[in-house]
Amino acid sequence: MTRYTIGVDFGTLSARAVLVDAADGRVIAEAEATYANGVMDAALPDGTPLPKGWALQQPQDYMDTLCKIVNELMSCDGADRETVAGIGLDFTSCTVLPVNEDNVPLCLLDGFKAEKHAYAKLWKHHAAQAYADKMTAAARERGESWLDYFGGSVSCEAALPKLMELRVEAPEVYQNCHEWLEAGDWIVRSLTGCDGASACAAGFKRYRDPASTGPENDFFAAVDMRFADMQCKHPSRLMSLGETAGHLLPQMAEQLGLLPGIPVASAVIDAHACMPAAGIYTPGQLLMIMGTSACHILLSDERIAVPGISGAVTDGIIPGLCAYEAGQSCVGDMFSWFIKNCVGSSCLDEAKAQGIDIHEYLSACAARSSPGESGLLALDWFNGNRSTLNNFELSGLILGLSIHTRPEEIYRALLEAAAYGSRMIIENYRRNGIRVDELYATGGISLKNPLMMQIYADVMNMPIRVADVPQGAAAGSAIYAALAAGLYKNAGEAIRHMACKSYTVYEPQSANTAAYGELYARYEKLYSYFGTGAGRELMEYLHREK
Repeated sequence: MTRYTIGVDFGTLSARAVLVDAADGRVIAEAEATYANGVMDAALPDGTPLPKGWALQQPQDYMDTLCKIVNELMSCDGADRETVAGIGLDFTSCTVLPVNEDNVPLCLLDGFKAEKHAYAKLWKHHAAQAYADKMTAAARERGESWLDYFGGSVSCEAALPKLMELRVEAPEVYQNCHEWLEAGDWIVRSLTGCDGASACAAGFKRYRDPASTGPENDFFAAVDMRFADMQCKHPSRLMSLGETAGHLLPQMAEQLGLLPGIPVASAVIDAHACMPAAGIYTPGQLLMIMGTSACHILLSDERIAVPGISGAVTDGIIPGLCAYEAGQSCVGDMFSWFIKNCVGSSCLDEAKAQGIDIHEYLSACAARSSPGESGLLALDWFNGNRSTLNNFELSGLILGLSIHTRPEEIYRALLEAAAYGSRMIIENYRRNGIRVDELYATGGISLKNPLMMQIYADVMNMPIRVADVPQGAAAGSAIYAALAAGLYKNAGEAIRHMACKSYTVYEPQSANTAAYGELYARYEKLYSYFGTGAGRELMEYLHREK
């Protein structure tokens, strides 16, 4: 009998699901739906205003969307719930929320609906920077060895600073918080009723590498005595990727249109799920996952402390290998900001007249120019810098504007800035002894914008293989579901059968690589001056004064 698995990818604005043939990874059906409340960064649903740097979500949106898209999958031709062997899911990370003893998010309870700290804090919630700074200072003072494997500083996007923020600013919510869960773990628990947490998310976002100790209660007490009990707010059971977290509860099976009792895989970070889908399971192959933000992940035989990265975690993606993650906090969001705020009606009207998307129109216009022709150079820090500086008080910059500057020239400068930021991350890996032999890409931008991928290949001076899989994270989650269902012996076998088999390859163009080499050298100077030099104080000052 043909066996299928379901993979669900919970993104920043929407969730996507795929029904996959477990024999060869062929996608049988797919579905997508947006969250009703989207990203709440200005106000709560009742109108309660939110401060700067906040990014929240309503967790009920996740469950509503999950039920909708899985039912849509199962209504497609060829879908039969009798053939579904398992389900897996991934989630944007670090997105975390407080729940009570019954696994109910506190924001759904009377008395907490107007409390901002009771909602899910999205990965790009940056209001916990002060607590991240306190953790970093205490870890450095105490010589905490785990810090070196997470870039040398604590990110405000991680789980622990967000929990500290909750403890200090909303003690009543903290007191009623039975557990502080990654959103992916909450979904898995809702589906199965089983306790536990993803070792992938715990490793990268709670610094709990299975090969070494992470921060313990004595460390939290050293940061502030109010944090001394923080460890008890997290699940103690950690589940590896592809492990069966539990089995689908009857009530959830009814809501999803599936059979009760099918295996549910442990949750995975969304970017990390893309790696098996792209066919990567050996060292030296770096994958760029390009969406609203970007992640740069790769595998290695050894665990090395690399400054400025998000983390290096043993068994973090593939058992037996160390997974490394770095990234940019603003890629697709940067282009969306530009379209929304800076593109005039003439461009929009012309794109409409041609019957094409505004991004496609600007890319076509930008493709007519050569590297450096516009005289523009930009820094890609429009939502701060994740790697290699881990400073979310930095901001974007466009240098060289004049009254003759065209919108497509700025657009191209932003594409180039994203590529320069990626090259900075890749060269940081190499400087610290991590092999980067091949470049791969996945995610919506890599499939939709050929100009951007060509610029990336030219800037890196390396071929880039774009995996022809539109829903990479969901497809990767379906691979982990096959492992949880026992359809394959190990991750390598599952990937060889179910991963992407087709790639679009972008080769570097020699006419452009030299020009981009010179431009990148100047980008490095801007990066240094505004990221670590005299210009950093100015950027941080302007950020605080907004």
